[in-house]
Amino acid sequence: MKNATLYKTDEIASRTNLEFHFDQVPKYWFGEDPFKTRFFDALGLSFPDGEKFFIQSVKAFRDKVTDPKLLNDISAFIKQEAQHGIIHNLMNENLKKQNIPVKRLMGVLKNSLNYNKSLEFNLAVTVAYEHVTALLAQCLFEDRQVFAEADPRMQALWIWHSIEEMEHREVAFNVMKQVGNVDEEMRVIAFRKTFSLIFDSALGVANIMLRCDGFNHNERKLMLDKGKDWLFGPKGIMSTKMPLILNSLKEDFHPSLYPIINHYDVWVKAIEETNDPIYAANKFWEAGL
Repeated sequence: MKNATLYKTDEIASRTNLEFHFDQVPKYWFGEDPFKTRFFDALGLSFPDGEKFFIQSVKAFRDKVTDPKLLNDISAFIKQEAQHGIIHNLMNENLKKQNIPVKRLMGVLKNSLNYNKSLEFNLAVTVAYEHVTALLAQCLFEDRQVFAEADPRMQALWIWHSIEEMEHREVAFNVMKQVGNVDEEMRVIAFRKTFSLIFDSALGVANIMLRCDGFNHNERKLMLDKGKDWLFGPKGIMSTKMPLILNSLKEDFHPSLYPIINHYDVWVKAIEETNDPIYAANKFWEAGL
């Protein structure tokens, strides 16, 4: 897209030693709603292995990169993604205490990524995942009502993760464009498959979690039907972003065509001052009310 504005953050910051107090998070932390809670728990389960996959996919092409800025961005991308995996592993430890078969379900999610594709296709899949997770930030936090009922500690987790996804959202894309040897057809195929995979896998794993929680088949079906409507119904949180999703299939797509989430700067200032993600999330949240 010629002369289009690209929205970029000032830096890709590596933030470590963050404390979310997961031991204080209630079982059904999303407004006491089992489906919403388990859907996001399922997404969280996928991140540790998913982040490793994204890092490996980008690192496979790093030796071909000559642009100094992109090399620095790759290093920052790797640090952020590694930290995401560490933090979500800590959250996943809580699920073990709830008798959720974490190891088995992580294996299911890991297998769904299909690590046997070419390096080029894996990079295209990574670009797709990075774009969808950056869009998730807009789905969850542009309208403060969407995530308002979530426990403050989990709000802090998802705000932190979403904001950092926006910071590094174009790194894998730039690697793909500069040295990835990925044509447009492969990119679009990878995006279509990845978008379906993310939600199909999370819904499937959420269903298993709800079964582990003791809900019978009919109860789970009602929860899943209502949950799918919340996600993809006429007013669903993903449906409202469908134009942005469809734009991802256009030949002139670029992940930074979409504005940075409102009050990003408020969160960054608060986290720099305190290194407290819960405090930063509260400041971010208050700024949008």
